[in-house]
Amino acid sequence: MIKADELKFNEEGLIPAIIQDAASKEVLTLAYMNKESFKKTIETKETWFFSRSRGELWHKGETSGNVQHVTDIRLDCDRDALVVLVEPQGPACHTGSYSCFSSLKDGKETSGGRFSIINELEAVIASRQAEMPEGAYTTYLFREGIDKILKKVGEEAAEVIIASKNRDHEELKWEAADLLYHLLVLLREQALPLDDVLSVLKKRHEESK
Repeated sequence: MIKADELKFNEEGLIPAIIQDAASKEVLTLAYMNKESFKKTIETKETWFFSRSRGELWHKGETSGNVQHVTDIRLDCDRDALVVLVEPQGPACHTGSYSCFSSLKDGKETSGGRFSIINELEAVIASRQAEMPEGAYTTYLFREGIDKILKKVGEEAAEVIIASKNRDHEELKWEAADLLYHLLVLLREQALPLDDVLSVLKKRHEESK
């Protein structure tokens, strides 16, 4: 575990901390810690920061309830910046948004590889869980809970089987997409990063060589 004495604080006694969703890998916010808030973060396993505007410590989620449970802290090579991986219990931003950062894409499609849509969908599902916007289907699933989500995963898996038995490629691609989406919702509900699943596939592949 990183100790406060190992960190290089700036002339104001602060160190920047990038807060990242441990599951979706989305950057949630950039804040600052002093030695005391860093120690409290380690002790409580929830994020504490130092407010430069107010000149005092603040516990993320103390008033809103949107606490951030810390799963890991990473220190950069110069020891003057942190990445804090968290499981957010609600929006990170004071505006009610999942993240304090917004896209500059302005609706334009950008290239990110053939699986970029998975990353985007994972981030959208995470934001839905944090913000719970009215009328969104993902919000409905999270509100209904694990039994509903599991039921949908089972239903979509059955639909994939039926479409496959019927050799219906058009139907299969839609049902497979539904299954992948609901599986991502399930992983989010379980706070299980997709990266953990991918690491299992990678390990199996390497062992089979």
